[in-house]
Amino acid sequence: MGYGVPAAVGAKAARPDATVVCVDGDGCFQMTCQELATSALEGLPIVVVIVNNGWLGMVRQWQEMFYDERFAQTHLTHQVPDYAQLAEAYGAAGFTVSSEDELEPALEEALSCGRAAVVDARVDPEEKCFPMIPAGAAASDCIEFDAEEWVEA
Repeated sequence: MGYGVPAAVGAKAARPDATVVCVDGDGCFQMTCQELATSALEGLPIVVVIVNNGWLGMVRQWQEMFYDERFAQTHLTHQVPDYAQLAEAYGAAGFTVSSEDELEPALEEALSCGRAAVVDARVDPEEKCFPMIPAGAAASDCIEFDAEEWVEA
């Protein structure tokens, strides 16, 4: 958790001609977002797409699936912090996306702006992340998405 932004900066430093895009959760991003300063100061333009569900999503998912929805210390909100403004404070470009049709234009602008960029993609708080391994389980106990379970009637 928190590995994405520094890894993207490192990848861009190692391969300056490559396009580097990091897809990160909102909780993970907050752990190492200060590395946007490194990206800006060193001229390493990366793009970070934050899948912002307003929660510490994987932890919330564990609490929902295995702990009878006893949610504790996992709610973040979509608004705090304002990731687009935070990106600007670090010298990066910031974009906020609230609907699917806004995503492609924001990505195009982020990829062409010539500096680090953050796209805050606000998604449904109920969105799940699969596959997942339950806490304390082995990789062979991985739970995969069951499309039939989520089909709307």
